Amino acid sequence: MFAARAYRFALLMVTLWWSPLSLDQAQVSPAPVAAQPTEGRPEPHVNGPLGEFPRMPGDGEGAYKTHRYHDLFAEAGHPPGESRAKIDKAFAQLFHGDGQEERLYFETGANENGPLAYITDWANNDARTEGMSYGMMIAVQLNKKREFDAIWNWAHTYMLITDPGNPSVGYFAWSMNTDGTPRSTGAAPDGEEYFVMALYFAAHRWGNGEGIYNYQAEAEKILHGMRHHPVLNGTPPFRIHPNDPPFTPPTGPWPSPNNRNRAKAAAASPGAASGAIFRPPWNAPRAQAIGPMVDEDHYMIRFVPNLDVNFTDASYHLPAFYELWARWGPAEDRTFWATAADVSRDLFNKVTGPETGLSPDRDYFDETQITRNATPTPFGYDSWRSVSNWAVDYSWWRKDAREIELSNRLQRFLESQGISKFADRYTLDGKPLSTRHSTGMLATTAVGSLAATQSATAKAFVEELWNTPVPSGEQRYYDGMLYLMSMMHCSGTFRILEP
Repeated sequence: MFAARAYRFALLMVTLWWSPLSLDQAQVSPAPVAAQPTEGRPEPHVNGPLGEFPRMPGDGEGAYKTHRYHDLFAEAGHPPGESRAKIDKAFAQLFHGDGQEERLYFETGANENGPLAYITDWANNDARTEGMSYGMMIAVQLNKKREFDAIWNWAHTYMLITDPGNPSVGYFAWSMNTDGTPRSTGAAPDGEEYFVMALYFAAHRWGNGEGIYNYQAEAEKILHGMRHHPVLNGTPPFRIHPNDPPFTPPTGPWPSPNNRNRAKAAAASPGAASGAIFRPPWNAPRAQAIGPMVDEDHYMIRFVPNLDVNFTDASYHLPAFYELWARWGPAEDRTFWATAADVSRDLFNKVTGPETGLSPDRDYFDETQITRNATPTPFGYDSWRSVSNWAVDYSWWRKDAREIELSNRLQRFLESQGISKFADRYTLDGKPLSTRHSTGMLATTAVGSLAATQSATAKAFVEELWNTPVPSGEQRYYDGMLYLMSMMHCSGTFRILEP
């Protein structure tokens, strides 16, 4: 599968250097800068006020209240012992398998806090807060304390921004080389969200230790910063740590298997792209303002904490987690997170395709579409996660019956495309934008069955996941992380770890 996360990597890199662009614009482009002075810039937009949305107080009727979790595999006739064996096999392969073809987890020495380890996107040759936090969540759910602590130690050592001259200070740099040097000096909130939840669960599973292993204190520090980070201004280049050299993005692609493959293709195709990164003139380094990771007026997570990036990403919305933060988090923020959970549920219903259930990669805080040349932002790689987000919310809280129809709609549409061959990118009205069928998207769609009406369609997605092997090879990062977490969700073993 070609560069399943390369598009988002390029988008975030360009966004953080310093303006929102479309996924297509952020790709490698053979055209000279002067030939494209304005193409691809989002249309100007001022977010309107948040509209009406239903409030859903209380504990709901899901697993939080009942302590019962659906085992979709058992309901399909697969004994729990077989499910656990599959999960154990996936963990062993992705964390401790062959280093060239299977593993994502790599230990790399130790410091005063103990072992250090990173989760890598093998195809793009970096470590991301997304994958690091997913690795921590998998480890705490499976009671793997050594792996959890080693990943957290690496993230805290290398990714945590401590230079006071960097306006993102206190956040985690979203992408790093695997030697601990930066590829970015700014944050992406999806990583912070999973860091918080994994650390709370660790506190409840293992108790709190000292320093960075006082898990609850670390969770609350990150969670407080997500809403209360001061607005800080600065002009790049920035540092991650005070003694680092200033970081400047490269003029060409980072070394990676994806980029080597692209270079080979370019060499074999006359007139193909040279490999230079297209940076339009309006993206020249300029002063930036970094603030909270939430938009306060709309109760939504931001795509990035840059104040001039005025949109969200539906796949970042985690109402199942927000409900827990409304109970366990800092007291002054609990009402905010309870409201954010309700807003997120409403957002899923308002931004997804009415016939397909496909969610856009990005949308504005007022729940309107981001368009380029009058075309709405499509369903892309980030979007795979949205169905899992709303289905887990329904499983844990069972507050919003609309999540049932969302899962039904998406599964019906993808079944019509062929359950073993549907594409991994679409327009919101269902036109394929790729020819790839991706394991990670299949996996999260199977999790949708936690909310879907019991039907042959819902069971077919669960069975398809059951029969799918653990991802391996060059593109195993995103597919593998989503595969393993989805196996845990579908088996009922990904649970709320309570105090």
